[in-house]
Amino acid sequence: MVLSVSQQFQDYVTDQLSVVGSILSKRMFGGVGLYADGIFFALIANDVLYQKVDDTNRQDYESAGMDAFRPYPDKTQVMQYHEVPVEVLEDQQELCVWARKSITVALHAKK
Repeated sequence: MVLSVSQQFQDYVTDQLSVVGSILSKRMFGGVGLYADGIFFALIANDVLYQKVDDTNRQDYESAGMDAFRPYPDKTQVMQYHEVPVEVLEDQQELCVWARKSITVALHAKK
């Protein structure tokens, strides 16, 4: 599977997430990993933003009909990241709320 991320989309996402704090993006496997204060909490693949989930926030994504990230579309394996709804991505304040939850999830997973 070939992942790609346009620079324009990457810039848009990092700008939208700027209200969360300093966001660092790193290219990885054709996609982009997003870090807040050194915590990996989101990724971009094929110009789609995915954020870290667990039992505390997964329902937000599933209620919006969002799927889990599948690194290999022809396999059933999923990662603990779900697609962010477009309406959330476009609303900077709402995106901030969802991102903070994902950062908390990532912090707990790191421990």
